[in-house]
Amino acid sequence: MTALITESFVHPALFYRGDEEYVDGTVPFIRDGLAAGEPVAVAVPGPKLDVLRSALGDAAADVRFIDMTQVGRNPGRIIPRVLRVFADAHPKTRVRIIGEPIWPDRTGVEYPACAQHEALINSAFEGRDATILCPYDEAGLSEQVLTDAYATHPVVITDGRQRNSPSYAPERVVERYNEPLPVPQAAEGHAFDADALPTARHFVVERAARFGLSGVRLDDLALVAAELTTNSVVHGGGTGIVHIWAEAGQVVCQVRDEGHLKDPLAGRRPSPPAQLGGRGLLLVNYLTDLVRVHTGPDGTVIRCYVDC
Repeated sequence: MTALITESFVHPALFYRGDEEYVDGTVPFIRDGLAAGEPVAVAVPGPKLDVLRSALGDAAADVRFIDMTQVGRNPGRIIPRVLRVFADAHPKTRVRIIGEPIWPDRTGVEYPACAQHEALINSAFEGRDATILCPYDEAGLSEQVLTDAYATHPVVITDGRQRNSPSYAPERVVERYNEPLPVPQAAEGHAFDADALPTARHFVVERAARFGLSGVRLDDLALVAAELTTNSVVHGGGTGIVHIWAEAGQVVCQVRDEGHLKDPLAGRRPSPPAQLGGRGLLLVNYLTDLVRVHTGPDGTVIRCYVDC
């Protein structure tokens, strides 16, 4: 795997079938990094963590292991809370990370955010001294997911051989999954402006509690609703509408306004401690289980899912 280090940032996709190919494609990558004195993090689904710990033996003690199904439950927080946190903790040396954000149990609702995440890694780490290897389960993932992997990764490794992707185009993936998010007929809505921000927040909290959200998760959603509606007033034309409904064991809160979110990495960059403001969307990603966004010249929709 040492041959992958040819420029500042390297982002290969590793296609594998079964645990043997998984180990063959990841363990040498880890060992090469450790031998070169590079900090190594492995952020993959829990069962794969066990496979790699066993294969690494004593060397596992030198690796940072992260269960991606927990920390990366919301794809929108993987860049700031997993990848950048590790890389930023080692500013003077190259880092190696294995990140597996897409696994067979990911739902169709989650997948567009996953694909956009993989595409945005490239701009988030441009010029950084890092290698992020992304495994893809060929046997368990759909053909569309594998096709998208070629578009989001400049280098692809299959059958132990690496090659440049012939269809690398991450910006197209970001745009393709910038999908309209229509409101279900059963959703309740509440229009707001600057004077009605407290009323909008109360509307969300009351409806969410009715749908079964309680405790810390209800507090989280209250803060999310406050951040999104305030952003609409300050940056989205001064008004907006918030909708809320229950769906498949989750409470869904959506805010629509007339703003245009021009920065694809908004909400995915860690904010410097001295920065005043600008943390709203980052906080939304940290507090929710999924965030979907649709933005364009006619306005922006931000949809948040919170597990009950």
